[in-house]
Amino acid sequence: MTSLTYPLSNVLRKKKSLKRKLLAEDRSWIHKNIAILGGSTSAEIKNALELFLLNVGIKPEFYESEYNKYYEDALFTPSELLEFKPDIIYIHTSQVNIAHYPKLQDSHEMIAQDLQKELDKYQSIWRALAKFDCAIIQNNFDYPLDRSLGNLDAYDPHGKSNFINQLNQRFAEAAQEQKNLYINDINYLSAYMGLKNWFDRSLWYQAKYAMSMDAIPELAFNISKIIKAIFGKSSKCLVLDLDHTCWGGVIGDDGLNGIQIGTETAVAESFTAFQSYVRELKTRGITLAVCSKNDHSNAQEGFSHPDSILKYEDFTAFKANWEPKHQNIAQIAQDINIGLDSLVFIDDNPAERAIVSSQLASVAVPDVGSDVIRFIDYIDRNGYFETVSLSQDDLQRNQYYEDNKKRTEVEASFQSYDEFLQSLEMSAEIKTFSPLYLPRITQLTNKTNQFNLTTKRYSMGEIEQISTQPQYIKLYGKLSDKFGDNGLIAITIGRVEHKTCHIDLWLMSCRVLKRGMEFAMLDELVKQCQSQGIERLLGYYYKSAKNSMVADMYKSFGFSQVAPNEPVTQTHQDTIWQLDLSDYTVQSQHIKVN
Repeated sequence: MTSLTYPLSNVLRKKKSLKRKLLAEDRSWIHKNIAILGGSTSAEIKNALELFLLNVGIKPEFYESEYNKYYEDALFTPSELLEFKPDIIYIHTSQVNIAHYPKLQDSHEMIAQDLQKELDKYQSIWRALAKFDCAIIQNNFDYPLDRSLGNLDAYDPHGKSNFINQLNQRFAEAAQEQKNLYINDINYLSAYMGLKNWFDRSLWYQAKYAMSMDAIPELAFNISKIIKAIFGKSSKCLVLDLDHTCWGGVIGDDGLNGIQIGTETAVAESFTAFQSYVRELKTRGITLAVCSKNDHSNAQEGFSHPDSILKYEDFTAFKANWEPKHQNIAQIAQDINIGLDSLVFIDDNPAERAIVSSQLASVAVPDVGSDVIRFIDYIDRNGYFETVSLSQDDLQRNQYYEDNKKRTEVEASFQSYDEFLQSLEMSAEIKTFSPLYLPRITQLTNKTNQFNLTTKRYSMGEIEQISTQPQYIKLYGKLSDKFGDNGLIAITIGRVEHKTCHIDLWLMSCRVLKRGMEFAMLDELVKQCQSQGIERLLGYYYKSAKNSMVADMYKSFGFSQVAPNEPVTQTHQDTIWQLDLSDYTVQSQHIKVN
């Protein structure tokens, strides 16, 4: 819903009608329990957050602490919160909750003690909430409106601004160390809006809101981006038009020397800034693609301009032809092997944006207008590519796609698919969970939708707990071949009860589909089961909007369906499958397991 994307407008004023429209949509909702522990009034924050989450397919239920009872609810957890079992806990505190600001007569030692007191309070909150094994979203601190020390406030130890800067740095360090702690950066958000617009003294005195009514939707939107990223709903691929989007002018008419890019003019510099931002996204693992109505040779030539930041090789998919753009975008998703809801399309032409929006409802098509200066705002402020972590796998994602293109090209030269698989010289590392890979494992459990039999989601705390419990068989799989390393791409979690292993989670990244990795994972799972005297596997398939491709996977493994009693229908409803391990034979043929 465009009214719930940047730029935000009248969100709270229209909250009831917006909620009705969102709930009327036919979606496969993700249901999540969200606890808000507020250091100030939070009712309207909850209302706005609900709208933004509904807009991305998350249907929330809320627990809301009483006014300024965040500390008590965390340390002396009420039964209502325990029974609520939150998936997310949001701690809504701000500069109004700082209890120990430095006094002018305080020594440096006393100021350091005050800083430690504030940090200790929040660390005790985070430790107390760790029992929920869920994500904790914590505000850092905004600046107060007043500075009694003027500019000295920023660098004198007695200054409030200086104190807040130090406290925010300690929060950042804590979030790096505590894997389920995420920072909601209201320090940046308040600076972006301007403190005069962020904080309303009158609203604070009357209703104890620690921000203005205009700031509440911005805050809630920011929280929703973090939650969206935690549950793997961020986009993965940026699709770009070319003329008047990546450069000024029309490459087919103006030629290479006629397009505007570089630093010679204000217009050229605007396009250079946009390309630089896009290049930063690619560096952190976002896939780039081109969809342009153009001759391919002309389109490719544009990126050979000496001042172009982006090069032809930066794009995983490149569709420059005269076919309808929505058809090309659908093909891009198929070529890269990602869902349409993972794509963001940027085009200066309003007619093209309208067509793509109408034909591909899952693709994000922001109404960026025709001024390149605004393009970055629409991508950045909407948080399409929001992330809560950066793994080595993220940084290498584009290399994985490039290697896949090479595999696809070679595949066509073989007469049979078996010969092609054998030629890849694949080797796998399949081992029990390692602390080194827990962040990546958590990330995969929350972002993998298609090859995911139960679609269960796990927090970092839950994965850490599973990794230490002996009743679980927990396997990760990494796959490499002669073209390169695919990284960590498969996860299986089995829960052992008596002589049965219940497969709670089985998923695999779509970038290694049809390579036989699932058979190698099954072989290792069975091997570990047999070593523990386990006699049978029970596999579960829970139907979702996106995982129909694995509805028959257990059947292909030789499992027998035990529930429901009737055969699997074309609609692929939830099913349960059983495999007797007494006469199991190894199934993997083309992968050497290390």
